[in-house]
Parts: sequence; structure tokens; C-alpha cells
Amino acid sequence: MASVSNFALRLPPSLMEDVKAIAAADSVSVNQFIVQAVAERAAMLRDRGYLAQRAARAKPGAMTRILDIAGDDTPIPGDELPEGWPGPTTPS
Repeated sequence: MASVSNFALRLPPSLMEDVKAIAAADSVSVNQFIVQAVAERAAMLRDRGYLAQRAARAKPGAMTRILDIAGDDTPIPGDELPEGWPGPTTPS
């Protein structure tokens, strides 16, 4: 079994009542609800950092060059651009 850490958490009474109500509606314990909420927030922050690192390595125009190499410009029926939509940009 994985080890578990204990942490005394202080929540304002109004927030605790919300947590209890939401946990009860989801048929989970308050502890399980809080663990899941913290896990979701940690994952979101971790992913945001990862995406920021990837964005920093991005090369503007690279995707357009890849799409130009891909070939066929014929859209799949129903996937056409709307009338008046701005055309593709030229890679720099």
C-alpha cells in the first residue's frame, strides 16, 4: 500500500459546508473530494508548465511549412472555410 501523509486543513465554515454538500452529491467522502480536487489542480498546474515549455520552443511558421508539404488542399466535404474567412498566412 502507498504511504499517505496527514495534513491538518483549516477551511472557513462556509467553504466546508459547500465541500460537504458537493461530496455528498457525488457520493464520496470529504477526504476523497479534497484529494481529488488537489490532484486536479496539481495536474493542471503541471500541464500548464509543460505547455509553456513547449510553447517557448515553438518556431513561428513551422506548422504552415508542414501543412504546405502535406499536399492536398482540397477540404473534406463539410470542412470548408466559411465565406470571407481570412486566407492562410505566408510563413516567415
